[in-house]
Amino acid sequence: MAALNTKPNIAAPDDFYADLLAAHEGLSKAESDAFNARIILILSNHVGDREILREALAAAKAQNEEEKRS
Repeated sequence: MAALNTKPNIAAPDDFYADLLAAHEGLSKAESDAFNARIILILSNHVGDREILREALAAAKAQNEEEKRS
């Protein structure tokens, strides 16, 4: 079974971030939230491995908790 890769793995990450911001342009907060939910579900489907997805959820939660403490 594969493990969750949390190391940088996106070619041209700044370009991807710009694409992500552009995709949100003109959206209301509710539309932006719905867009984020859709992209999460689309990418989760692409990953497909339930254990990897659980690891990703745990990693995101841990990072959120760490940011709260900072």
